[in-house]
Amino acid sequence: MSYRVVIQPPAFVDLDETLNYLSKRYSPATAATWYEGCLTAIESLSENPERCSRARESDKLGVDIRQLLYRRHRSVYRVLFMLRENSVRVLYVRHSARDDMTPRDLGDKP
Repeated sequence: MSYRVVIQPPAFVDLDETLNYLSKRYSPATAATWYEGCLTAIESLSENPERCSRARESDKLGVDIRQLLYRRHRSVYRVLFMLRENSVRVLYVRHSARDDMTPRDLGDKP
């Protein structure tokens, strides 16, 4: 079964902020490579998104939130998403060192 991937506005904000940070910290080329790779990883959720583990916030928030881990080592980013019928709703893209999602982050998403 193929899923439709929908990137929510907060996830686009996360992507843009990370792109800007990486451009300043490293280089625009490095940032662009990260950005394109992350979008490719997100698009891969169209096939078998259940392969991804539940996010650590799931039990605390009482909602099935899954995570796709992008990259390795110290620079791991968590693509946080929910499955809804035949779609994947990407909520946030956060560095693994950032705080967990809170009920406020969910808003009206469930």
